[in-house]
Amino acid sequence: MSSLPRRIFKETQKLITEPPPGISATPHEDNLRHFKVIITGPATSPYENGIFNLELFLPDNYPMVPPKVRFLTKIYHPNIDRLGRICLDILKDKWSPALQIRTVLLSIQALLSSPNPDDPLANDVAEHWKKDENGAIAKGKFFCRNFTHTEKHVNGHKLMQNKKTLLYNNKYVFI
Repeated sequence: MSSLPRRIFKETQKLITEPPPGISATPHEDNLRHFKVIITGPATSPYENGIFNLELFLPDNYPMVPPKVRFLTKIYHPNIDRLGRICLDILKDKWSPALQIRTVLLSIQALLSSPNPDDPLANDVAEHWKKDENGAIAKGKFFCRNFTHTEKHVNGHKLMQNKKTLLYNNKYVFI
């Protein structure tokens, strides 16, 4: 990590040694500006117990510009589209060089707790959320159960499970 700018080195070191609760960010060995991120769905949210994979990339002009972040795990959320792009103000016009990777990841985790259908990226999901919030929450839980890794504890050991296919509306959906 010595070839990285000092700020990125320090942020990365802190993410590894003092990870935020429910978040893991690990730089790739071949590109230390590219991170594999895992975020656990917050308790009492539709995404509770889901394990979401994301990728985060720090452009050459970081921190003057925000990191690029996207979900790799399929999710039903009004602020995250089918390509995994995230509608979050600090990733766009509200970015400030004073913000850090840690802040971005905590904000994404908070977005899972508080979907905002009034500032959507996935318009169809936002409309569903506005017209039938309980139905949208149920569908978010359905996606979480069927598309994310989930934690399962067996004899004191944590196991990760990933479902590869599911039956939805009498059709097999492959992920």
